[in-house]
Amino acid sequence: MNALFSFFAGVVFGVGLIVSGMSDPSKVLGFLDLAGKWDPSLALVMAGAIAVGVGAYALVKRRTTSWLGLPMLIPTATHIDRRLVVGSVLFGVGWGLAGICPGPALVLVGAGFAKGWIFVAAMLAGMALFEVLERLVPGKRAAR
Repeated sequence: MNALFSFFAGVVFGVGLIVSGMSDPSKVLGFLDLAGKWDPSLALVMAGAIAVGVGAYALVKRRTTSWLGLPMLIPTATHIDRRLVVGSVLFGVGWGLAGICPGPALVLVGAGFAKGWIFVAAMLAGMALFEVLERLVPGKRAAR
């Protein structure tokens, strides 16, 4: 049952990305082009997503189990460290260069676009590189 609800949530998320235009890299790059033809629509999509997220978080933080009876796994980390900042910068640079982030990349893959496949391959390569580098630095493994 969990897989069915996960699939449904993914479909809703993907449809939302398509309807909002956020699966189009040129739309995202238009938002990031502050000195050119700036497109503010991504800010409106983000504001809507944040509003939904804040409301949902307010409801779930009081619960210990989900509607499916699974434990609620709410993140507890509150510190900002070098790893978080470097990871955020790398994510932002990649997003700014490609106009794609992981969610829209999967939408593009599902739609058969080559740039989605290229982005996902690069993302997986980056994740693999991270794992290799993590194993080279003993005692620095993050809790999962």
